[in-house]
Amino acid sequence: MSHLVVVGDPDFNIGFRLVGIRDVIDVEDEEKLPEIVEGLLGKKGIVVIKYDFYKNLPIHVKIRVEESLEPTFVKVGGEAGVEELREKIRRAIGVDLWK
Repeated sequence: MSHLVVVGDPDFNIGFRLVGIRDVIDVEDEEKLPEIVEGLLGKKGIVVIKYDFYKNLPIHVKIRVEESLEPTFVKVGGEAGVEELREKIRRAIGVDLWK
């Protein structure tokens, strides 16, 4: 896995592809999402995941995602906000970039 992976549906992922992100996983069958996310756990880097996908994950997978430092998961879209991103970056690198 490279340093940044994006997990979402094709519409969500198009913008990431346009800016040159190569590791983009198109999820067209949400039943496969838990398996995809679990396959990324333990790898290094950052995983950007569509918020709607995250909130529909089984609770045991959500817990592993929340506790994961490698990779750091960043939820984007929907209700995901700047504060969550700020906290994830702080946890990942140990510095609050907003201060």
